[in-house]
Amino acid sequence: MSVEEAAGPATVGVDELRTLFLFEHLDEEDVRWIAERGDRRTYPAGATVFATGEPAGHLWVLLEGEVRQEKQVGGRPVVLGTTSQRGAYAGAVRAFVDEGQQVYVNDLSTTTTTSLFRLPARDFATFVRTRMPMAVHLLDGLYVGLRNTEATVRQQEHLARLGHLSAGLAHELNNPAAAAVRAASQFGRVLGVLADPPPVVDGLAGAASEVLAAARERARDGGGVALGALERADAEDEVADVLEDAGVAEAQEAAVVLVAAGLGADEVAAAVERLRGPGLSERVGWLAAVLEADALAREIGTATQAISALVAAVKAYSYLDSGSAQDVDVHAGLDSTLTMLGHKLRDVRVVREYADGLPRVSAHGAELNQVWTNLLDNAVHAVGGRGTVVLRTRATGDGVRVEVADDGPGVDEAVRDRLFDAFVTTKGPGGGTGLGLDACRRIVEDRHHGRISFTTGPGGTTFAVDLPVARPR
Repeated sequence: MSVEEAAGPATVGVDELRTLFLFEHLDEEDVRWIAERGDRRTYPAGATVFATGEPAGHLWVLLEGEVRQEKQVGGRPVVLGTTSQRGAYAGAVRAFVDEGQQVYVNDLSTTTTTSLFRLPARDFATFVRTRMPMAVHLLDGLYVGLRNTEATVRQQEHLARLGHLSAGLAHELNNPAAAAVRAASQFGRVLGVLADPPPVVDGLAGAASEVLAAARERARDGGGVALGALERADAEDEVADVLEDAGVAEAQEAAVVLVAAGLGADEVAAAVERLRGPGLSERVGWLAAVLEADALAREIGTATQAISALVAAVKAYSYLDSGSAQDVDVHAGLDSTLTMLGHKLRDVRVVREYADGLPRVSAHGAELNQVWTNLLDNAVHAVGGRGTVVLRTRATGDGVRVEVADDGPGVDEAVRDRLFDAFVTTKGPGGGTGLGLDACRRIVEDRHHGRISFTTGPGGTTFAVDLPVARPR
């Protein structure tokens, strides 16, 4: 039912207004001034007094009955509160601020037959500005201050999270980068040997190729890589014995390279037979240089591939090529987020239960990745960095569901009802600002018209994100 269908306006007396806490301390002249400019509006149960987005033309004050405030989130009504307290007010509560055309920010409806005092916004603004100019400045300053404070805290939260991600990424990049630098440095020394081979190695290219192929095969099968420190030392001693028996100089140094290349004592013995001839020590040294160069080249390749994969993950995580909505692969977003959080997941068992053929969703990929980051970060915190985190996906008719589950102790019952509210956190001092889940709710529900929920208990917590495949027009 709309406003126009309510019972016709009626006057409200000064004495009745004085029974409301908003007006009880005003002097006679002020109350009379307000009463003359307002009126009573009576609605049956189920009537809409005003709706979100309509021009905020009036301040509404409850005289009798009961009203409910709702906000549309993702196309669904969310109840903000229900009250029967006389004097409760809603509507153009900030009409005294000169911000141009204001609109109602939520819906107001009745649950029973209800009467409200309706005061035009312009009259309410005039009264407050002329009778309480100091209050105008105080209230507006408080409102702006709170808004700016929240914006600043949100910015700091984003910067802190960015700092954590950057530190983690730097750590992840450091290992392959250091390996590539070390291998490149050693590679220069080996190239010096290969660039000026001794004459005694002429005609041994075929033998070297066979040994190199065998070494590569052993390396692929695990060979020396799978050896522990003691096993490797034993293998090096065995190979050194073979070389020393054959009269090879600097046998121990050559043995280290040959074992690292994946060759055992039997393979080295066979290689020595192929290489026998004048200058055996030089021949074995040259072969060791060939094998070392091959291993270093593969190490550099592996390290640079790891760096390239991390850069690709950053690009996928941030969706650098697109600032608009597009068809997003949810699995790719989850995987890139896991890569970005790799430094936090080292001791966490991550289980992927991805549905085959999951449809893409029309979304802002970078924003969804913020959701996955928050949920995964919370899950890691819940398990103390050492438990199990499960990622599940499945199709749900016209949408998809993503679940992030942990086997932690569950959410404290005292904060469960307020978990998605701003500044509510289950982390200790300095552990978080309490804006992560609030940001998730905004991104999922306000931006993508989806829904985020959770279940929790002693066995762990599961957050579920439901997203439509196609965004509503």
